[in-house]
Amino acid sequence: MPDKLNQQEIAMLRGELEMLMGERMGLLKVVGAAAVLVANTDGRSLPAEAAEAAEMLSTLVNELPEETLQEALESVHAKAGLSDLEIS
Repeated sequence: MPDKLNQQEIAMLRGELEMLMGERMGLLKVVGAAAVLVANTDGRSLPAEAAEAAEMLSTLVNELPEETLQEALESVHAKAGLSDLEIS
């Protein structure tokens, strides 16, 4: 009986892990797209409210660990240029 319970727990944990990894991939795509948007937006041409939101987004993206940001950019197939990013 303990062996069967252990197998059920493993199956449940495997399912949870797969769900979390799927959610992570979705979040990486959102972050990657946000990073590209920030990199390609001229804040001076935005309305004040949008400029504040863009600045906050830029700050949050810049606070990410480099490895996470790189994964996010790769998830949206972004190419890093000299001064900005673009989605290919």
